Amino acid sequence: MFFADFAEEMAKRVAAFAPQRVLETSAGTGIVSRRLRDLLPSGAGLTVTDLNPPMLEVARAKFRPGETVEFQPADATDLPFPDRSFDALVCQFGIMFFPDKEKSYREAHRVLSPGGHYLFSVWDAHRFNPAQRRTHELLAELFPDDPPRFYEVPFAYHRIDPIREAVSEAGFTDFRAAVLHIDKAIADPAAFARGIIFGNPVVEQIRARSGDPERVVDTIAEMLRREYGARPMLPLQVIFFEATRP
Repeated sequence: MFFADFAEEMAKRVAAFAPQRVLETSAGTGIVSRRLRDLLPSGAGLTVTDLNPPMLEVARAKFRPGETVEFQPADATDLPFPDRSFDALVCQFGIMFFPDKEKSYREAHRVLSPGGHYLFSVWDAHRFNPAQRRTHELLAELFPDDPPRFYEVPFAYHRIDPIREAVSEAGFTDFRAAVLHIDKAIADPAAFARGIIFGNPVVEQIRARSGDPERVVDTIAEMLRREYGARPMLPLQVIFFEATRP
């Protein structure tokens, strides 16, 4: 519900360059990876990485035996690949979580060949993603003494000028940014609410505060129905970035 539409857009943008060697960092459960493999030239190599090996196993299950794809645990700020190994590097919704974003940009530059393309995306601010903002606010109401703060992080790295400066300082040129907004139809608010809580580390933050995640899910589902109706159309907004290694 959150990632598939943007994964499709990201994969199309990467495939438009017809790269032969593609690296994905912070691949997670492989939603972008699957679309990349579908859209890339048949002879192109795809290397899929994530810091979390069990997450890569989920991604691996999306592929059939014999497909040209390699899986490897890797830290995006310390990539285990030689210089100039790839023609394109892609990262959907990962940069926000990197402890050293500037180092990740330098690593991307290092492993790309001259003329290689770097594509990544981030969530725009809370005000453009109101369902996630309201979830963050409800968590603060449910746990006023120690609010879970996970939903601050994914929406805190979206200012274009500082990102442009950091990417340029890493050595990239031809920097581009594009905002993409969609209104997502949510057929089942309860399932959506469950994903918002159980689909990321906030569920562990709730448990660490002796909270009941199921109660939180019910509260969010009720909020969605109350504020957006029985079949909500929820705004989602992200920013896509592209840059070139000269």
